[in-house]
Amino acid sequence: VDVYREITFRNSGQTYRGVPVMASNMDTVGTFEMATELSKVDVYREITFRNSGQTYRGVPVMASNMDTVDMYREITFRNSGQTYRGVPVMASNMDTVAASSGTADADFEKLTEILNNVKELKFVCLDVANGYSQHFVEYLRRVRAAYPTHTIIAGNVVTGEMVEELILSGADIIKLSAVLECADAAHGLKGHIISVSYMLYSVNKYYSFFDGVQPFQDGGCTCPGDVAKAFGAGADFVMAGGMFAGHDQCGGELLTTPEGKKVKLFYGMSSNTAMLKHSGGVADYRSSEGCGSCPGEPPSSAAAGRSTTASLKDILGGLRSACTYVGASRLRELPMRATFIRCCRQVNDSFSY
Repeated sequence: VDVYREITFRNSGQTYRGVPVMASNMDTVGTFEMATELSKVDVYREITFRNSGQTYRGVPVMASNMDTVDMYREITFRNSGQTYRGVPVMASNMDTVAASSGTADADFEKLTEILNNVKELKFVCLDVANGYSQHFVEYLRRVRAAYPTHTIIAGNVVTGEMVEELILSGADIIKLSAVLECADAAHGLKGHIISVSYMLYSVNKYYSFFDGVQPFQDGGCTCPGDVAKAFGAGADFVMAGGMFAGHDQCGGELLTTPEGKKVKLFYGMSSNTAMLKHSGGVADYRSSEGCGSCPGEPPSSAAAGRSTTASLKDILGGLRSACTYVGASRLRELPMRATFIRCCRQVNDSFSY
């Protein structure tokens, strides 16, 4: 089964061929170490940029939220005594990282500094919890005008009308999310929830009017089967956070449970933990969402010491298996072959003791 896709983006004009599975741009998941590790695995094949003509072989993985995290590090070498301050990722891997940004003026200044100093970066992720505002649209237009050849990911939204607005404003990939995300499960506060399949089905008709614009499912995946279902429902890209958490390349505090198991903590970027870390606290007009939302409440945890390579093979193996079962020889055929049937249980845990 061919799980590689070749996609030319509408607004940036860039083209890539690869497996469209991405690690989330959460603090503890989208690390430079994760980007470096994933670039060693033959997941994405060759990506050719139309404007520059450059080609690379790697994995376009989301980096951490660079609107709030200083991507430069200062390292003093033991033997030479020299000090290095810069991005601790080799140039050959920088093509596989996206710079994430909020929508404040300070975010634009930091994004400008990053993109002007790291020319290898080709992807920009404009990431807000709620993309339904004129301010977000205007910020997207501002970034597109400043960087016409960068591929822009924008979201999160859930309806076709906003998808169309973001496309016409310069986005290449629209990030969709209003599902049960493990680290940002805010449905109890927002008062709404929508399934991945229904959301993707409902917005796909809007994508049909625009060539080179891709739907991007953000979150909600807890196992390889969920990734397959997202692609089957029409997503061209899938981002996973909790599934990549806890690995050796992830950040997060390492703890030992009373049972003696080692775990790593992780949290969503709208949680109390994240806002305390990056903004000094939760603003009066906001509420924290997801794991670690309440003061004193710990973030989520994932088993530590897992192999990124093994997890990636599980995801791709499950994806190939799903394609085989429905008769799809290529990943792009999966939406045409898949049929969704409602069920109450998708996993038999009779022997999970």
